[in-house]
Amino acid sequence: MDKEGFVYIMASRRNGTIYIGVTTDLAKRVWEHREGLIEGFTKKYGCKTLVWFERHDTIEAAITREKQMKEWQRAWKLRRIEEMNPDWNDLFELVCG
Repeated sequence: MDKEGFVYIMASRRNGTIYIGVTTDLAKRVWEHREGLIEGFTKKYGCKTLVWFERHDTIEAAITREKQMKEWQRAWKLRRIEEMNPDWNDLFELVCG
């Protein structure tokens, strides 16, 4: 059976730097970003707040969606965040609880 996948957006602050990623274990991956355990973009730019995520039935579907979203204009990404999370709250507790 295929694993489910998640596309997610981490942010440095409201309307700040954003990062789009994909994973099979959202809680673990977000925790790694928050703790600075992942070298690269999110650590460099302080993207530690989970502001948006989307669940997919397979990791392959999530990867396809991530690639689409990475091509979007920034305004489209911000609109997607604000549709789900208008106050840019940290959704970490939601996925871990």
